Amino acid sequence: MSDDTAKRDYRDTVFLPKTDFPMKAGLPAKEPGILARWEEDNVYQQLREARAGRETFILHDGPPYANGNIHIGHALNKVLKDAVVRTQSLLGKDAPYVPGWDCHGLPIEWKVEEKYRKKKRNKDEVPPREFRAECREYAAHWVDVQREQFKRLGVAGEWDKPYLTMAPEAEAGIVAELLKFAESGQLYRGAKPVMWSPVEKTALAEAEVEYEDIISTQIDVAFEITESPIASLEGAFAAIWTTTPWTIPVNQALAYGPEVDYVCLLIDQPVRVELENGEVEEEDFVQRFLVARELKESFLARLGKDFRCVGEDGIWGGEVWSGKGSDLAGTIARHPMHHLGGFFAEPRPLLPGDFVTTESGTGLVHMAPDHGEDDFDLCKAHGLNPKFVVDADGRYREDWEWLGRNDERSGSVINPKFNAPDGPICSDLREASALLSAAADYEHSYPHSWRSKAKVIFRCTPQWFVPMDKPLGEFDYPVAVPDPIGGAVALAVQADHTATLRQTAMAEIEKTRFVPAKGKNRIGSMVEGKPDWVLSRQRAWGVPITLFVDRKTGEYLVDSDVNQRIVAAINAEGVDGWSEDNAAMLLGPERNPDDFEMITDILDVWFDSGCTHAFVLESDNWPDLRSPADLYLEGSDQHRGWFQSSLVESCATRGVAPYKGVLTHGFTMAADGRKMSKSLGNTVDPLKVMEEYGADIIRLWALSVDYTEDHRIGPEILKGVADQYRKLRNTFRYMLGALQGFDDAERVDVADMPELERYMLSLLGALDAKMRKAIEDYDFNTYTRALVDFMNEDLSAFFFDIRKDRLYCDAPDGLERRAYRSVLDTLFHALIRYAAPVLVFTAEEVWSTRYPEGGSVHLLELDGVPDADADTVRWEALRDLRERVTEAIEPLRREKTIRSGLEAEVTVPAAAVPNGFTPYDLAALFITGAVTLGEADAVTVTKTSDSKCGRCWRLLPEVPEEGDLCGRCETVVAELDSAS
Repeated sequence: MSDDTAKRDYRDTVFLPKTDFPMKAGLPAKEPGILARWEEDNVYQQLREARAGRETFILHDGPPYANGNIHIGHALNKVLKDAVVRTQSLLGKDAPYVPGWDCHGLPIEWKVEEKYRKKKRNKDEVPPREFRAECREYAAHWVDVQREQFKRLGVAGEWDKPYLTMAPEAEAGIVAELLKFAESGQLYRGAKPVMWSPVEKTALAEAEVEYEDIISTQIDVAFEITESPIASLEGAFAAIWTTTPWTIPVNQALAYGPEVDYVCLLIDQPVRVELENGEVEEEDFVQRFLVARELKESFLARLGKDFRCVGEDGIWGGEVWSGKGSDLAGTIARHPMHHLGGFFAEPRPLLPGDFVTTESGTGLVHMAPDHGEDDFDLCKAHGLNPKFVVDADGRYREDWEWLGRNDERSGSVINPKFNAPDGPICSDLREASALLSAAADYEHSYPHSWRSKAKVIFRCTPQWFVPMDKPLGEFDYPVAVPDPIGGAVALAVQADHTATLRQTAMAEIEKTRFVPAKGKNRIGSMVEGKPDWVLSRQRAWGVPITLFVDRKTGEYLVDSDVNQRIVAAINAEGVDGWSEDNAAMLLGPERNPDDFEMITDILDVWFDSGCTHAFVLESDNWPDLRSPADLYLEGSDQHRGWFQSSLVESCATRGVAPYKGVLTHGFTMAADGRKMSKSLGNTVDPLKVMEEYGADIIRLWALSVDYTEDHRIGPEILKGVADQYRKLRNTFRYMLGALQGFDDAERVDVADMPELERYMLSLLGALDAKMRKAIEDYDFNTYTRALVDFMNEDLSAFFFDIRKDRLYCDAPDGLERRAYRSVLDTLFHALIRYAAPVLVFTAEEVWSTRYPEGGSVHLLELDGVPDADADTVRWEALRDLRERVTEAIEPLRREKTIRSGLEAEVTVPAAAVPNGFTPYDLAALFITGAVTLGEADAVTVTKTSDSKCGRCWRLLPEVPEEGDLCGRCETVVAELDSAS
């Protein structure tokens, strides 16, 4: 060919991928349009119809609280639930999803009260119906807001028909469940110390309490012993230690450990005495103090340098008496404030307490049955009853003997100043010469309300309880307490009628699958130690405890006809149906409303949500659902919340757990591992992330992390996820372009395919098995990472890279090209299905680009993968060698000795090449100019002297000179020229 002859431009003969699918995603703008199309086409209902009659899978939605915009924890939770439902649907199961909301409770009540406070309006002066209506309106607003935000995340479900705990039929369902407790005797009214929030003026459930470290005042107080079978103890002082000084005025006894070793020490305190002549001299004031032997050193250390133990043989020689705690039986002390008379003048017995330890303090514990569980139980067993002296706001009662409201003693007991060393308690003890030490320096963990963040107290008040250790008996509830919204409940009958609620719940925990498995031990330990369930709350916005109590007997009324009317009234009017105006109608003509107390307390909101299995899963309102659910899925904090309340409620009324499986996720932390906080400025708002990146980025993040543990998110993490997304998107984009015009007529049977194609199908088969196992295990971290790794490493970096030459340059009817496109089609159909639960919007965009009339990608289910029967071990060895070749070429590329691997002549160790691969095969697989088999172990690379084909750009000996064609390209171009 002469130098002046122009070389032909062969670009129009190369089959480059073509697609309208854009490289730039533009998800924030594109996703809302896809959402609108799903709603217009009613894709969720289409899926229900497509899966009708199939095996069901029921994930029961734990209700989020209808208060405020969603946060990143909500986003993670809902995406996980959506992934569970969608992957189960991929398996061909009928997996409906009914979302719900928790609408009652204190946070909403507080928000409405805030509005009143701004208007200087007293909530207590507002008619209850009006107040509840405002709470309902507030909750309804946030239900609507959150519903749209969850939908924006791509979560599919029955959004037009969610369940709401404030719906009248739901409230009636909750009441019906409560009345089952009442009719079976699993309910009692009792006065016990419960965790109480003075700020919110209500009892709290365990799940409503969080623990934070605080600094408290620790004091040592002397109780004078007035009587004892041990003569040397009379006149001595029993020393107690406490970090709650405010409980001292309510003391009724002291507790000792029966097996603890005690000593009575002689303590010398120098005192300054003013003589008649005006001079001052120091005198010894010797007292006797009873403490545990193991704690005497720390006790003396707290007393300080002015106190010393005296005796013949030195500082520790002053033991007047020593013995076991059991020897103290019959010992009586008196309250430091006994001079006030009345309650304070009553004797304070020393009582045996197995809970007394020598970990801290003095080994003697002061007992205030109003303000401690151990205190209450021990005192009650010895005839000492609580005094109910602390009001709902955390202040002592006005008529309490210790104070008048006109002085500093009227402050709230949780106020640090009230308990300070110079506060009213310590001052009175000091005046009584009973305060041995006082220092505000004790750091310890203390319960706080998770809503108000204020400290809580143990406060004894009359409350309604469910007993954990009473035999349940047979489940023989009358049909007069029906499910008010249909769906008759088949109540289980226990084989062992003597089993308690605790025992039944523990047995059901053993039958339940927990993911991760450690959840079983966590909820098990909580249920094992769970006190009786406090059902009552002293608030307004919630489901009432619909009980009539006989004013003469104190017993609540059990009448199936009355209960039926109560349920019907709530179903018709909601919680407003429980009102004094309806009392006569509810009780019926045979009873006088004046003879009954109508309980005004409301139910713990955990009881509300704990009943959802009854009024949702068992309701005809959602006929696709059933109980027990296959899965409950929430954060790990719900072991003491919804998981537990649902379990206990269902075991008490049905004898079984409401779920077969429980999945828990950890908490989302900031990028540095710290807890997210607005004050720290490290929160991540999912709404803003969707505005910047799109919902699919949040979903990809949520399903990539190990959600079973605490996990992280932050700007840099999101950038990394966005980069990962771009690679996945480009892989799909390449496949769409490479498959343009593909149809079944082009398909090649697996048996006729080249070995590389069969190897790729074998890898797909392995991936399919891994994905199905991950679905079964709810292991979305493995699921998503396996998908990402396969698309990035096995496809983009390997298969696509090798076969692009065949795709671009082979004849359209060539076997190798057709085989490649056949495998691409198989890969496409598998991968788009795997990706659909993760990238719900992008998968829909990809699918509709290839199949504009193909319906939604989310209606598809997994297909079988062809059995290719390839020798994967042999190919893995080849891929290892390919990696060595790439590494050997890279230095020459960096030095610009060569521009690409096509210019490289490579020598590889013959021993490293698996059988059956020729140098020509290896050159194609390594994407190099030529490959030679050598004897040395090293891979060597030189620049080839061959000329480059003007069409495929391969450098081959058969190309006469630069720009001419290789044999393959010459044939293909001739065919194309002839056809044109």
